[in-house]
Amino acid sequence: MRIGIVSDSHGNTRIFEKMLAVSGAAEAEMWLHAGDFAPDADDLELLSEKSVARVLGNCDLFVDGVYEEAIVEVAGHRIFLTHGHLFNVRFDTAMLQEAARAAGADIAVYGHTHIALEERGEVTVLNPGSIARPRDDQRGSFMLVELNAGEDPQVNLIRI
Repeated sequence: MRIGIVSDSHGNTRIFEKMLAVSGAAEAEMWLHAGDFAPDADDLELLSEKSVARVLGNCDLFVDGVYEEAIVEVAGHRIFLTHGHLFNVRFDTAMLQEAARAAGADIAVYGHTHIALEERGEVTVLNPGSIARPRDDQRGSFMLVELNAGEDPQVNLIRI
């Protein structure tokens, strides 16, 4: 199963059209939005016509039914989705990995730093960077991930 991961759109929902035009993006069966701004996920859901799991980021206000953490179970994997600001991710991912392990997750997805990251270990840690305001490149980024039960995720970081 292919999923898309995006974060830190910060109100720039027009960028989703460009993102969905990338080869393979329209085939994602669901999307994860790791916060800042959680309401942007509504536009992504409309444009992609796919389900979008979302969490609140440090720049988000209260959104009914949206929380700072979520568990997404898909294709034999358990994903711990959060924005990351509550887990000291600016310094390392140790706290995030521990929270994911405690939740029984094998994948942790976060945003917040605006810097793309992929770490492999007991928990696979993924940060798609920022689609709208990257700090690690001139172009925004997102991830397409192939998930199959019993297999490691196949991650593709895409710059637009």
